[in-house]
Amino acid sequence: MAGTPAGAAKPRLEIEYCTRCRWLPRAAWLAQELLSTFETDLGAVALVPGTGGVFVVRVEGAVVWDGRAQGFPEPTAVKRAVRDLVAPGRSLGHSDA
Repeated sequence: MAGTPAGAAKPRLEIEYCTRCRWLPRAAWLAQELLSTFETDLGAVALVPGTGGVFVVRVEGAVVWDGRAQGFPEPTAVKRAVRDLVAPGRSLGHSDA
């Protein structure tokens, strides 16, 4: 997906969050962080309301972070996972340290 030719579809990232847990602010903040880092690599970032304590990050349907299994994500960990799918080999600067 890195180096996607002009006009080619860029991947869609989704953050599904629990509305009953009031995790929208956390999901929106993470979306902002990911958009800031991958603004030319992603085609869309969507916030998807859910229930049952869900907090899952997906790229094109593939789970890159599941809060139930991995806990709440640190942004750098999610950025690395997303980078590995959408821009392999790309440096994340100080986040890679």
